Amino acid sequence: MNFLALRHLTFLTCFGWYLSLAYIQPAKADISQPQVRFEFQALPFQHTDGASGEKYFLEPLGSGVALFDYDNDNDLDLYFVNGNSLQSSDTDNSYRNRLFRNDDMNFVDITDLAGVGDTGYGLGCCVGDYNNDGFLDLYVANFGANVLYQNRGDGTFIDVARQAKVDGNQLSSSCAFADYDNDGDLDLYTVNYVQFDLEENPKCTYQDVSTYCTPEALPGQSDSFFRNNGDGTFSDITQAAGLFAPTGKGLGVVWGDYDNDGDPDIFVANDTTPNFLYQNNGKGTFQNIALFAGVALSMEGRPYSGMGTNFGDFDNDGDLDIVVTNFQDQTNSLYQNEQNAFFNEVSFSTGIGEKSLPYLAWGVDFVDLNNDGWQDLFVANGHLDHNISDIDPIGTYAQRNQVFMNQNGRTFIDQSKTMLDQKQVSRGSAFGDLDNDGDIDIVVSNLNDHPVILWNVTEHTSNWFILKLIGTSDNHSAIGTRVKIKIDQQIQVREVKSGSGYLSQSDLRLHFGLGQAKQIDQLEIRWPNGTNQQLDRVPGNQILTVKQEKLSG
Repeated sequence: MNFLALRHLTFLTCFGWYLSLAYIQPAKADISQPQVRFEFQALPFQHTDGASGEKYFLEPLGSGVALFDYDNDNDLDLYFVNGNSLQSSDTDNSYRNRLFRNDDMNFVDITDLAGVGDTGYGLGCCVGDYNNDGFLDLYVANFGANVLYQNRGDGTFIDVARQAKVDGNQLSSSCAFADYDNDGDLDLYTVNYVQFDLEENPKCTYQDVSTYCTPEALPGQSDSFFRNNGDGTFSDITQAAGLFAPTGKGLGVVWGDYDNDGDPDIFVANDTTPNFLYQNNGKGTFQNIALFAGVALSMEGRPYSGMGTNFGDFDNDGDLDIVVTNFQDQTNSLYQNEQNAFFNEVSFSTGIGEKSLPYLAWGVDFVDLNNDGWQDLFVANGHLDHNISDIDPIGTYAQRNQVFMNQNGRTFIDQSKTMLDQKQVSRGSAFGDLDNDGDIDIVVSNLNDHPVILWNVTEHTSNWFILKLIGTSDNHSAIGTRVKIKIDQQIQVREVKSGSGYLSQSDLRLHFGLGQAKQIDQLEIRWPNGTNQQLDRVPGNQILTVKQEKLSG
């Protein structure tokens, strides 16, 4: 079966169900918050999917982007992953990954100087200081050997993937670092999509037109999990940790402590197979409880085509909710954490379900775009087949990305048409304050096109706060640290995350919108090792760096 047939089958069997839910949509709320505005800037990078007319299965997957401060100068630099030719004999060195240094919002290509221009067929990326030397390292997920760029601290990197034993040789899509055992160094989870061989590329058609095949045409592939040995090497403990799942067809991954028990859990968005929610038992192993928790399947009890995913607390109740992007005519899934190991899918009742049906969605995150204290949703969209309009009268190849504005944690309003007038074939998206002005900017990767920066130029009437954390007893990049702020009776929770979304890496700093409040009454930091720090009466409208207090004795 191909993607188009699968999509029409889903639409026909579930159309009545969608209609019935449409009648229980809540009324639209008044928009009393500032109107978010973006200015678009294209960047001098050209993505290629290596298309040759063969309709190779992985061509439409696209690539990700990383926002991280590689040189510790307190601004975010940009790294773009690229594809390449899929014909083994004609790899084009002009199509490679690229690193752009942020020089006062002018982005300078320093790929050659830094030594990070991998020419493999790249998909995803993530960052973390795996050797705790104070500089962020970079991992790239490829079709074929993966890359681990160790940051030397002098502006250059070196690929140590083979020596570190994390090179792999599969169709890897996403990756994310986390300290699963809280021993002070970062471990690595890599998502492997399907078993794929160029010589055995499946062929699919729909209405006599050649199309890309659905993942159902290929066998699944277990993800990989590597424990950091603390000596520059990793050990593959996928099976020992309870993470071997050969039926998985994963694209997106995110770590987060959804059950608030002090150790990080894993969510994986799978494409046409049930999603995974791996609960960390704190003893070195995980258990997949996705079906029990209510996040494995869609509302009607079938697996969707999961692409990207993220954790975030959209209702400000102190726990992590989950969002998953899915295929066109499948609603994006929003799972609300019920604080009892269960999630409730609220896609339609919150207003994002019906609005997401016409789109094929990829990158996603919870971000407070107007600094009102509530996390909004950004979704990157774009179809698979360039000729989709010839075989599907309602389908479009280029699509508008979407912004769903949070209405006090109860509903979302789709304001995409007033904010985003461009239509592109988008894939990865990463989020962070590129100009350090207190609001979140967005970088979006586009298939066979230039990436764009969406500069947030909103005329804010609200206040903000950005927190940079540095671990000492824990991993230096503070990944896995949970922060809770209190303003009057309202709380907000964030966690430092590696990877997440779709194939991408967002800013490791934590951003909070404060609304009209000018200070945070109480700021609580829970480090991965369980120690806590508290700051009181913290002024807003600043970027604050906090270093972990070392234990005495």
